[in-house]
Amino acid sequence: MKQLGQYPPPRHAIAHLSDPHLLAGGRLQYGAVDTEAGLARSLARLAAVDPPPQALVLTGDLTDTGEPAAYERLRAMVEPAAEAMGAVVVWVMGNHDERAPYARALFDSDDDGPQDRVYEVDGLRIVALDTSVPGYHHGDLTDGQLAWLADVLATPAPHGTLLAMHHPPLPLPMLRGAELIELHEQHRLAAVVEGSDVRGILSGHLHFTTWSTFAGVPVSVASASCYTSDPAPVDRFISGVDGSQAFTMVHAYDDRLVHTVVPLVPGPEVNGLGLDIRDALETLSVEEAVELASSKTSPFNTGGGA
Repeated sequence: MKQLGQYPPPRHAIAHLSDPHLLAGGRLQYGAVDTEAGLARSLARLAAVDPPPQALVLTGDLTDTGEPAAYERLRAMVEPAAEAMGAVVVWVMGNHDERAPYARALFDSDDDGPQDRVYEVDGLRIVALDTSVPGYHHGDLTDGQLAWLADVLATPAPHGTLLAMHHPPLPLPMLRGAELIELHEQHRLAAVVEGSDVRGILSGHLHFTTWSTFAGVPVSVASASCYTSDPAPVDRFISGVDGSQAFTMVHAYDDRLVHTVVPLVPGPEVNGLGLDIRDALETLSVEEAVELASSKTSPFNTGGGA
């Protein structure tokens, strides 16, 4: 593919999905939300992303109540879709997940301890960090987990590291109620992350998209595929709504990450171009392509076509 702008293609493309909250037997969440349909829409949209992602990172609350059958259905939906894209699947524990059925269904493992794992994606390291606390909805990390993470990060990866964790380490000015179930003692994690090769932190939990920084590292929170949190509800402290579901594409360059929100339900098109223009651009020099697209008097911008 021809480079049209100042930047080369990204080294890595990562799909960041979160909070599918699957329920066994096709039950509706709150009697209203078809969580399986939301996940299916995510995977269908991802199948059209070009170039396809190299990894699908699902940052927790994979199921709504930790049902073994829900994990089995999740795996049956996600793994074939990822295989068709040539992508690695990175599972992450959330506060609605349960460690024992999670480990058995997704990893064929009987280990019901913290579900921390390391993935390597063409030189980019992705660390799945389990911030769940059994029996609670807030997040925390044990001394043992932090020591394990420090040991992992002691050796830099060729293209750096992404941390994938459910509870985001950031302030929550638009969802004050979530402060009660935030990640506890975040300074302890910051001490491990600072000075390491961690390039970004991917999180979920909030059910809406937001960004910040933590220990000098960008934090990206993906929206949910089930229902979303209205960040500015009227006369409500918390309001979950069936709309604005999305996932985030993360493109890693040598010196930065670029995050793009992809809505699960595309809006009605009011302007656009067909794929023929992409093919036509390959026959032009970059200078000709820039002139065609940028000049206000070119046929492209005056309705004369390319």
